[in-house]
Amino acid sequence: MIPDVDEDGARRGRTRYTLTDRELGHAWGTCAEVEGLFGQTGRETYELFGWVAEEPEVHGWIGREVWFVPEDGALDTWLLEDAESLGPHPGTDGLVLTGLDDHLPPPEDHHGTVLLHDGRRRLGSCRGFARALPPGRMDPPILLRGLAPGEELRRALEAATRPALDLGEAVLEVRDDRGEPFAELLLWVTVSGRRPSALGSDLIDLELEGKLSALVPEAARPLWERRLAGVPRTTGTWTDLDTRQRWAWLDHVLRKPRPHTGVGRPSGHAYELDGRHVTDVPGLYLALGEAVGGPGGYLGANLHALADCLGGGFGRSGPATLLWRDSAVAREHLSQALAPDGRPYDLFACVLDVLAEFRMRVTLA
Repeated sequence: MIPDVDEDGARRGRTRYTLTDRELGHAWGTCAEVEGLFGQTGRETYELFGWVAEEPEVHGWIGREVWFVPEDGALDTWLLEDAESLGPHPGTDGLVLTGLDDHLPPPEDHHGTVLLHDGRRRLGSCRGFARALPPGRMDPPILLRGLAPGEELRRALEAATRPALDLGEAVLEVRDDRGEPFAELLLWVTVSGRRPSALGSDLIDLELEGKLSALVPEAARPLWERRLAGVPRTTGTWTDLDTRQRWAWLDHVLRKPRPHTGVGRPSGHAYELDGRHVTDVPGLYLALGEAVGGPGGYLGANLHALADCLGGGFGRSGPATLLWRDSAVAREHLSQALAPDGRPYDLFACVLDVLAEFRMRVTLA
């Protein structure tokens, strides 16, 4: 549950979350508290046979992306996201990995040498792998506490002839303590239970057999609670985070509603980037976003998205200049990268090329 931390706006606190019908646009209801948004469902677990590490130890969180590259080409290169190592399989030479599998359908197994890397370094190789646990773990229920139901929801609940009520596709709109748009989560709503709420005589607690399009990662929970106080007023509030938390911060920046997207600054505007903390990929894009868009600004999360943003909207338009201070930090940490197929490339140079392509003249300092 995300606590309500608004001290002087009880009304705003009660309307932090609004459940809206995606097609018709009416509000099913508003509430201050929601449970069940965070989790780790959808993860798969694999055992890698005959694991040979290039690093002394691969344990804990490995990276945002871990690429599997079959040496024989029998299986396409595929991605395990938010990958974690559970350590060696007891009594074997295998390693157990878990993560979000983007392969459709997920591969059950593969026999043949597979190379693994995280986009920055080669992790090691194995002689094959197999899925260790079956899919099908259930999503947790979503509970809207203290919901003030709208008229459409009241009528739907009164007319329901079954315990479960399908409300279709909806958007859970989240606002921060200042009442500004914070996030929008897509979900498919089936009401599985309701009861009077202890938060008010006219309120209900509504339980949903919810299926979020994507649960918010558990690692992002403290960042959400931190950001619910409002949009940062200064740049660099992400610099004390580790790489996993920076990715979670960037994911939030990416998904945050942008009512003013497309309002660009005039051509010739001069931007400045503080490069002291550009030590990893999410730090690169967070720093670029803030350099152009100010605190909480977004300018892509990969090279393709960077080009899309530079091509229109997101706070800039036309030719401009960028003074990149302490650029040596990014050059040191981002010059040696690996493409999905394992080929090396220079990410720092590629970013400069994209900026130049869209008429951003960069001065490295």
